[in-house]
Amino acid sequence: MKKLRIGFLSTAGIGRKNWKAIFHSGNAVVAAVASRDLLKSRQYIEECQREFTFAESPRAFGSYAELIASPEVDAVYVPLPTGLRKELVIRAAQNGKHILCEKPCAINSAELEEMLTVCRKNSVQFMDGVMFMHSPRLARIREVLDDHKSVGRLRRLSSAFSFYPGEAFFQGNIRADGALEPAGCLGDLGWYSIRFALWTLNWQLPHWVTGKILAQSPTTDGRTPTPTEFSGELFFDGGVSVEFYSSFLTGRQQWVHVSGQNGWLRLPDFVHPLNSYEPEFEVNEKFLTVTSDVKCPPGVDPIPQGHATAQDTRMWRNFANQIFSGKLNDDWPMWARKTQTVLDACLEAGRTGKSVEL
Repeated sequence: MKKLRIGFLSTAGIGRKNWKAIFHSGNAVVAAVASRDLLKSRQYIEECQREFTFAESPRAFGSYAELIASPEVDAVYVPLPTGLRKELVIRAAQNGKHILCEKPCAINSAELEEMLTVCRKNSVQFMDGVMFMHSPRLARIREVLDDHKSVGRLRRLSSAFSFYPGEAFFQGNIRADGALEPAGCLGDLGWYSIRFALWTLNWQLPHWVTGKILAQSPTTDGRTPTPTEFSGELFFDGGVSVEFYSSFLTGRQQWVHVSGQNGWLRLPDFVHPLNSYEPEFEVNEKFLTVTSDVKCPPGVDPIPQGHATAQDTRMWRNFANQIFSGKLNDDWPMWARKTQTVLDACLEAGRTGKSVEL
């Protein structure tokens, strides 16, 4: 079987679970890893290969430019800090490499539009790394929302995605440095809440938004502050409203609640399913399970991702299949564009203290 050859632009920790997902995808392989330090690339490959071994060991590069120029790479995975993505995504697209980019995709919508324009011009696929978009659970939720009975006319969506990483995070992690991640927790966590709301509302954009930066990272060691706790509200046609909360200061939670005239729908785990084999959701006090042909093996923790039926594996499988089809999926960049547009407006509202019209 032909397999898509993926190049990793950086040795970021999040890449390790994507390595596992690519390994189990069946139609893609990690072909190369780049870092600004060749030894670091080699060490990363050695460690990942030890756990999930590709038949041909990926090639190590000591610069991002070398990997982007390599004819042995078909597509790149970009988990670099948001502040560094634009130039490398554009260069990769100009070299004919398809792009799977972590979120948020860019510093702002103008940057993202530049990136997407170059991708279109060079006929390369762009997709952001929101794994839950590739879960079969979403299709089942859509059926419930569209039956016009179970939940009925939508009125309100509420969501929260947060975790507390410990105080060391705020001194050393890039997500607490506004120079690299200017949207902070809003970009890292709020992206998911905004995406789920836009998907639920069939990609309508809100008319106006409000936002509040509840806390920011410290400015020690010359670091630029960035949001570490954020609340936002979005207002749509027909009286539909959305509230969301993103935070690095509260314990782990990842829930969404959809309220309608007839009932409600709830996911306690909308980003990372608590059962990655057979994810559930609740409708009017009844749990619905999305069944899978592959059951969780006895004694295996059902939470971790990366196995053959998991949403992250499906994301990479879908990405490779789309590229092999020879056609571009225009929906994927549209999803990123609209999410970035709303995120930008929320951040502006948080910084200015004023509502923002879209």
